[in-house]
Amino acid sequence: MKQLLILASIILSLSAASAAQKGVDTQTQKIKDDANKGTSRSTDVSRSFNWGKGKTVVRDRLPNPYKLNSRRDVLIETIASVLRDRKMVIDEASSRLSDGIVVTQPYIFARGTVISQNELKRYGIIEYADNAWSRGRFSLTIEVQSIDGIQNNVSVNAKIEGLSGTGLTSEWVTVRSSGLAEEEFLVKLVEAVTGVSPDDPNTVDN
Repeated sequence: MKQLLILASIILSLSAASAAQKGVDTQTQKIKDDANKGTSRSTDVSRSFNWGKGKTVVRDRLPNPYKLNSRRDVLIETIASVLRDRKMVIDEASSRLSDGIVVTQPYIFARGTVISQNELKRYGIIEYADNAWSRGRFSLTIEVQSIDGIQNNVSVNAKIEGLSGTGLTSEWVTVRSSGLAEEEFLVKLVEAVTGVSPDDPNTVDN
């Protein structure tokens, strides 16, 4: 009789343990389910955001040469005025104004190692990454070609140079232009001639 009581007590203990174990499994499964629900949405990589119409308007660069309506002599005067506004000096010895060719003296647009490195990467295409650039400059060659009495093609070419330090010496090194210097000048010239800036949002097609 005593053995039967002991056996019955062991069976009840095992049943209670089994029920408790099932309770833990159910709770664990619920936690897993909740966790899966929280990560089942699409990842941030696949999500897209709508920034609203017209928030970022990027236009193509202006054509170079650029066609402008103006008498050539008036256009050359306007070019000289735009250059003065940009603190650039016309190289009288190299320019041939009567032929519609305007050449500027070198204009320093960056000084200091950090600024020169960054600005040269904007205005030029750097192929010598190990150079220690300390200054950056460019000069413009602007040519006005008449189409008829009031239409002209204006082409702009920039010579980009960086002052490269190599030990105790330094020299001006020419790098390929990125087109930014030409673009900046053309934008100001178009604005001066037409009275409307190409960067005005109202001039960009919706």
